[in-house]
Amino acid sequence: MPLTQQQLETSLWNAANALRGPVDPADFKNYVFPVLFWKWLSDTYDYNHELAVAEWGDDLTDEIEEDFQPFVIPPGEHWSVVARSTQTRKGLRVRKAMDTIAQANPDTLRGVFGDAAFGNEDRVPRPALDSLLNAFDKLTLNPKEVTGDMLGAAYEYLLEKFADSSGQKAGEFFTPRSVVHMLVDILDPQPGESVYDPACGSGGMLVETVHAISAKGGDPRAVQLHGQEVNLTTSAIARMNLFLHGIEDHDIVRGDTLRNPAHRTAAGKLQTFDKVIANPPFSLQDWGADSWAADKFGRAFCGVPPAKNGDYAWVQHMLTSLKPKGRAAVVLPHGVLFRGGKEAEIRRCILDKDQVEAVIGLAPNLFYATTIPVCILVLRKSKPDERKRKVLFIDASKRFQPGKNRNDLNESDVKAIHAAYHEGKDVDGEDGLSLRMVDMSEVKANDYDLNIGRYVSTAVAGDEATVEESLAAWNTARAVREQAETALLERLTAAGFGGGHDA
Repeated sequence: MPLTQQQLETSLWNAANALRGPVDPADFKNYVFPVLFWKWLSDTYDYNHELAVAEWGDDLTDEIEEDFQPFVIPPGEHWSVVARSTQTRKGLRVRKAMDTIAQANPDTLRGVFGDAAFGNEDRVPRPALDSLLNAFDKLTLNPKEVTGDMLGAAYEYLLEKFADSSGQKAGEFFTPRSVVHMLVDILDPQPGESVYDPACGSGGMLVETVHAISAKGGDPRAVQLHGQEVNLTTSAIARMNLFLHGIEDHDIVRGDTLRNPAHRTAAGKLQTFDKVIANPPFSLQDWGADSWAADKFGRAFCGVPPAKNGDYAWVQHMLTSLKPKGRAAVVLPHGVLFRGGKEAEIRRCILDKDQVEAVIGLAPNLFYATTIPVCILVLRKSKPDERKRKVLFIDASKRFQPGKNRNDLNESDVKAIHAAYHEGKDVDGEDGLSLRMVDMSEVKANDYDLNIGRYVSTAVAGDEATVEESLAAWNTARAVREQAETALLERLTAAGFGGGHDA
């Protein structure tokens, strides 16, 4: 009998746990995903070969079989040859098999297996490697036994399990699925559009884009997916993620987006997209500010952000990457809303250009890398007439589900935020949300400060706050206070009053 979804996920998690002990759980993904992908390629290759034999019999030739096989698996590098061998230095042989398969498919699989050191027995002792391979050897991962939807969902399941076991390190590669769902829901991608994530991590935003289009009856093959990720292993995980979801036509590039953006036109300009979506690293310090004053892509159109904080570098990169009628959504710390200095100048410039459509405040402790509440900026180069010279402020900090280690958003929360953004109606505390459409003149009167509390009230008349809501409000207030103190100290230092806390 074919595996059920739960059986598949349990089997994959048990396989991953074969590494427990000698390998840090935070590093499981570096080894498990390449092995999973290699097993899937080999099993699928065998399945397609059987289809070719069934159709052509003795008349089957190598040329005919090529039409059945999306990927080339050199005979000596197949799973059954290498994974089941008993040779010494087996880890090196596994690494060679993966590299050879990638080289045999240069247009699609180059670099897809990452650079995990399977041959380093100090990192992956031979017994642990054998246990991992034996666990996967018990599974058959071809299309007959496991559908593409099942395998894709199981991959996401593993990603989340690895994130849960990685703590704050998970923030480098994983955005919680509920937040991804909410961001994609806001942007509402359509068939035929191009979608770009400049800090794509493990590819969750792009996969959810396909899910969203499919859920509405659209053809997911009609969407163009693009992404860039600086970490080699994480970019490889993103590509495997898309392949295992059945998305073969995608464009994921490994590289530093702010220093060396990979998506360019034939003329060398930045490629532009219908939708741009990202959860970039917060307040990145070493982001390449020294080259932005003369940025050849014109991304410093409102100024060069501080060398020790790249938040507005991501914002300007994303705006530059938008088509004239495109839309972007980016997750950022609340400090971008009110910090002073160079950031205040950039914020003023972007607002004067009328490119900030909405500011959405989320609950605290939704992410792996930080417990502080975050915000979403929705950006547009050209707003619809009814939103020109206005900014929509939404306080959704009370919309969350308390969890043991972090909070989460459920489907009701996502729908409430979606409705608040798309309808843009003035609501004061209804359904756990507060929002206002604010005229730009009011924003200017507040010196271009976008702090959500200036424009909407978080109080819900007649309601008694729960413990969770009180903690959320306290965390929000604490984070805002700390960020305000930091901004104040920066201004005092710039004015010559010293940089210490005693100033």
